[in-house]
Amino acid sequence: MKRITLIAWALLAVLTAGAGERVRRGTVRCEGRGVEGVVVTDGTHCVRTDARGRFALPRTEDARFVYLSTPAGYDSPVEEHVVRFFLPVDDARRSYDFELRREAADRTRHGFVVVADPQVFARGEFALLARAADDIRATAEEADRPFHGICVGDLIAGDHTFYPQYNETMARTGLAFRNAMGNHDMKIWGRSYESSLRAFEDVYGPSHYSYNVGKVHYVVLNDNFFIGRDWYYIGYLEERQLAWLERDLACVAPGSTVVVAIHIPTAFRGKDEQPFDYAKAAKTLANYKALHRLLEPYRAHIVSGHLHTTTNCEIGERLYEHNVAALSGAWWQGAICTDGTPAGYAVFEIDGDRVSWYYKSVGLPREVQMKLYDGGDDPAFAGRIVANVWNCDAAWRVEMRADGGEPVAMERTTAADPQARTLYADPSQLVHKWITVVPSDHYYAAPLPAGTRHVEVTARDRFGNVWRAEKKIEQ
Repeated sequence: MKRITLIAWALLAVLTAGAGERVRRGTVRCEGRGVEGVVVTDGTHCVRTDARGRFALPRTEDARFVYLSTPAGYDSPVEEHVVRFFLPVDDARRSYDFELRREAADRTRHGFVVVADPQVFARGEFALLARAADDIRATAEEADRPFHGICVGDLIAGDHTFYPQYNETMARTGLAFRNAMGNHDMKIWGRSYESSLRAFEDVYGPSHYSYNVGKVHYVVLNDNFFIGRDWYYIGYLEERQLAWLERDLACVAPGSTVVVAIHIPTAFRGKDEQPFDYAKAAKTLANYKALHRLLEPYRAHIVSGHLHTTTNCEIGERLYEHNVAALSGAWWQGAICTDGTPAGYAVFEIDGDRVSWYYKSVGLPREVQMKLYDGGDDPAFAGRIVANVWNCDAAWRVEMRADGGEPVAMERTTAADPQARTLYADPSQLVHKWITVVPSDHYYAAPLPAGTRHVEVTARDRFGNVWRAEKKIEQ
């Protein structure tokens, strides 16, 4: 009998050990107590914690991390200026245990800033980044709500040893930043896409993940797909991320507000029907329809970067994409981007599940939302007043008054920014010789009556904010 009992215990031990090999276990706690309902993932599977904060995650052999979708009402700790919502997979680790902190204040009303393409190329540019970080801090401190930050990629221009200094510089904002991976954050010249993730993930953790603030669910994805030759890449989401996103969103109630941060933009209305162009495969997400389809049950906003210019587009009734201009302007070669948008960042304000936004230019007041030109600035504008309204969309209404007369509606048009053409005309004066001015469609134009001396332009955005600019007309 004793021998049978020993055999039974031995068999139980073997079975238990085998079960342990098939799952990764751990806990999520706050102030020593388990937190129920937290979504835990390894980038493939998603599970929830039980009433005691415990989880058992099916084992994925090639997983690099076990990590949380930080729940609303809680913060993950920040160490060395990086949000630590993840633990590296280690076969010697018996338990993956996370400690959360309660939010200092309710974040049903909160905000976030979106930074695109800081793309620090040389250490001397960190002084310029510090100036931008201080501007972000001032914006957040003046706000009536708590803020966090999102960088949508290209934190640096390729030297991954810059990450610690980048993190320290961005800490001047006073905000906890979540980061998406950009094409310059990839480790290129390797043999595969999978090898390209290592340098970024060694510092910032998994390159696709989610978190929650107030009533908003945030998702960060990596759509930079290195094709295993030289430095070439395309905009593409592999099936592993799409399948994970499907599981992640299954934990989010339909109708909720979802914000997706991604580096390479998806697609814009009016251009979606064009035939696929391989030459442009690195500029837009090739399989964007799969992402858009997953977002259909939600009120979704996509925030992206990569192009260093501004484009806002209402893709569908419940899907809007904000392609944010570069914080670095024209790669730190000038204070404006190649489409004339000043170097800056997007500011989003959340009230419950409602989202509003504006663009903040570094070093300029919030009220500066456009720049005016006439024929004296560019012969192509002769006889017209032209406004570069960089953060506009189809809902904006722009009018001009000549010498205090009646308002005249301005028509949206495509143009190239005269100031940008002047700044970037001589490649010999630029570190990056390939910088060229890009025409864009965020311009509005109207004829100028003969003899006009003074013009005022007003732009009303979709939220009822009115922005103004004036210009003296030289005769």
